[in-house]
Amino acid sequence: MTDQQPLPPKSFDPGTFRDRPVSFVRRSGRMTPSQARAWEQHRADYVLDIPRGRAATSVADGVAGDPERIFGRSAPLVVEVGTGQGHAILHAAESRPDKNFLGVEVFRAGLARTIIRAELAGVKNLRLAEVNAPELLEKYLPAGSVDEIWVFFPDPWAKARHHKRRLVSADFARIAALALRPGGVLRLATDWEDYAERMREVLDAAPEFERDFEGEWAERFEGRVLTAFERKGAERGRAIRDLVYRRAQRPPIRPPESTVEA
Repeated sequence: MTDQQPLPPKSFDPGTFRDRPVSFVRRSGRMTPSQARAWEQHRADYVLDIPRGRAATSVADGVAGDPERIFGRSAPLVVEVGTGQGHAILHAAESRPDKNFLGVEVFRAGLARTIIRAELAGVKNLRLAEVNAPELLEKYLPAGSVDEIWVFFPDPWAKARHHKRRLVSADFARIAALALRPGGVLRLATDWEDYAERMREVLDAAPEFERDFEGEWAERFEGRVLTAFERKGAERGRAIRDLVYRRAQRPPIRPPESTVEA
């Protein structure tokens, strides 16, 4: 991997080149000195050098990655969408050295903090991508190359007028199905009840997926480390809802060009 391409100037507006509104807030807050140092010294070891499209976090057309070359081995691949500060994926990578883990996040300070912790832990089976997650799943990774996709506590876009920006939609279900191998798993969790219900509605209706749980909700995923974020949600009385869906054995349907933003 080579150095990441520099981001466009601050005046650059990613929305100018998007067909649809992005469903994340591009936070480029100032990094601490230790985070900036880790980014400069170690990003080439962790952060994939993915050529950008016209938007700051887009993936250029015609660009594809080979997981076996990225990790230097063949192993089950887990992709986490929205790693934040990396707590869940770092814990998983340390606990399961037999698997490869790819974290997708657009908050650079969070990526830098993940790199610091990965270096301290000596984690070798982790890579990171600073791009729009649906584009990575649909355009960059080979179809059927992913064993699990994790979407833990995505932005709920709580106001009703912003619900259209939520990541989990019918189009995202289609994209996730393209990336997953037959029998692959999509794991989701949220502490917003109405979003949990919407996730379940979307995935229940997706022809590419089948429920992998009984009853109303799935059991809490034991492989997800309990973070301060999840703990705070529980302390505020919010129910943590987990969902698990399995990619059906039949091939997913690929409609005309369509990409969601996240």
